[in-house]
Amino acid sequence: MATYEPTGVPVIILKEGTTRTAGRDALRANMMAAIAVAEILKTTFGPKGMDKMLVDSLGDVTITNDGATILDKMDVQHPAAKMLVQIAKGQDEEVGDGTKTSVVFAGELLKNAEELLAKDIHPTIIVAGYKKALEEAVRKAYEIAETISLDDEELLVNIAKTALTSKAVHAAREHIARIAVKAVKQIAEKRGDKWYVDLDNVQIIKKHGGGLTDTKLVYGVILDKEVVHPGMPRRVENAKIALLDCPLEIEKPEIDAEIRISDPSQMRKFLEEEENILKGMVEKISSIGANVVICQKGIDDVAQHFLAKKGILAVRRVKRSDMEKLERATGGKIVSNIDDLTEKDLGYAELVEERKVGEDKMVFIEGTKNPRAVSILLRAGLERLVDEAERALRDALSAVADVFKLPKVVYGGGAFEIELAKHLREYANKLGGKESLAVEAFARALEGLVATLVENAGLDPVEYIMKLRAEHKDESKKWYGVDLFTGKIEDMKKLGVIEPLLVKINAIKAGTEAATLILRIDDVIAAARREEKEEKKEKKEEEEEK
Repeated sequence: MATYEPTGVPVIILKEGTTRTAGRDALRANMMAAIAVAEILKTTFGPKGMDKMLVDSLGDVTITNDGATILDKMDVQHPAAKMLVQIAKGQDEEVGDGTKTSVVFAGELLKNAEELLAKDIHPTIIVAGYKKALEEAVRKAYEIAETISLDDEELLVNIAKTALTSKAVHAAREHIARIAVKAVKQIAEKRGDKWYVDLDNVQIIKKHGGGLTDTKLVYGVILDKEVVHPGMPRRVENAKIALLDCPLEIEKPEIDAEIRISDPSQMRKFLEEEENILKGMVEKISSIGANVVICQKGIDDVAQHFLAKKGILAVRRVKRSDMEKLERATGGKIVSNIDDLTEKDLGYAELVEERKVGEDKMVFIEGTKNPRAVSILLRAGLERLVDEAERALRDALSAVADVFKLPKVVYGGGAFEIELAKHLREYANKLGGKESLAVEAFARALEGLVATLVENAGLDPVEYIMKLRAEHKDESKKWYGVDLFTGKIEDMKKLGVIEPLLVKINAIKAGTEAATLILRIDDVIAAARREEKEEKKEKKEEEEEK
């Protein structure tokens, strides 16, 4: 890019091929890209949202309704649109749900900002107004949210069911919601006066075949492995489990060694010695009372034979993450050297059993000493449906975990958004000035979320927004929203459409941050693409050769 001095001499500032878009053009291009991404997600929003089929460059198909997955698989190129992908990922990592809310909300904020820019209101004023509106909205959200008791299981089930409503597992949502609540309650730990929930301690094993209602919770760990030797028992009750991080094999020396053997008896002694070492390892395991061996590394065929003779069930090449879950669940200790193995290191489970699930054999470790790690065996008829069911289950688990982190809830069906919008309009009147227009735009964006919900249900958004505004004038009807299945305005609290406050606040914050970030950009300087540079270089070389 060149600029000119008063003398007319060009001054080169940027490299050849660099493009620059400045001012309103840059802002408009960025806003359009972000709004386009939000529009793609809009149709998937809410309980009546549609699904997307995504086909990657290898032809792999993903059918999903999950916002983070759609944006991840879409391979977005535009830098401003990528920001929305990042806020969706951040939302997913932080609270595990509400990704579509954050992206659609960012899109609505940018659409409303467009109208304000057309009235010659400076982006800085819009950003300042949005930030004030966000602060006020969060304050009001905490004020109207209701604190719940974590002992109320039905309430937690309703939270999980609300998270599952828009998913492909809708038919079995009651069953899956109950499993999600039981799993989270099992792994939740109280540290001081706060609850801590690590969802990595919930293992999800997927197997297609069977129906969604065949999904079950196991208080223990499921290993997607089979017992290593046919002579071993397939079921062990009152299992004492040795968790090994070392191979039951003769390891090759680290340095190259050569052994010269002059007659067959020496060869025989050499092999017998190998056998004796393996026999000694098995004797050691047996002597401390272990009847199940779970090994992270390999188990030699000879060692398998000796273990089978002792009636010990063994599983090999188990993932490190599964070993850690077993250590946590069984109360055992992972040992890296067999010589150090003692009776205190053994874990306990009521039952270790190999079972056939679909086409595969799996080892179930149930009734563990301290089931702070649990497993969910997820079933569905199609492989694609199992994948989507896993995404839905993770959303439900996250929603319940969020309530443990912050035991406050709000109610869905658009009730929460309409209540906040009503308050923000009153706040805008008190605020005055140009910033009040941005606060009103923020309130309209919140209503835009409700309009999207209603539109996806095939109803008239304008009519329903007006009805909801009329209902919310009455303070006692603050939780009135749209029942999208019947088309009636009803009390969402009675219907049990409950959402964690943490998810809602995070989504609104993330959406506002993305929108304000885009609004502050007034110049886009893009370097030349690598391929273009290489093409030019090749052309130049060809011309020189000619």
